[in-house]
Amino acid sequence: MYALIVPASTPFVLLATVMALSWWEDRVLPAPPAEPVDAPAEAPFTPAAPAHLAELPASTLR
Repeated sequence: MYALIVPASTPFVLLATVMALSWWEDRVLPAPPAEPVDAPAEAPFTPAAPAHLAELPASTLR
């Protein structure tokens, strides 16, 4: 009878471990900074006009 305690309790031990790690991550680990440390100095590059795609010959569109 006592030999069944370990296999039967394993899922509950794993669940308790995951829940404890989740609590530890939320409460113990330091929080990320509230504001970004390095903001980009300029806006990202955006092209002025959309790229022109070459048209395929009509013979290839069957």
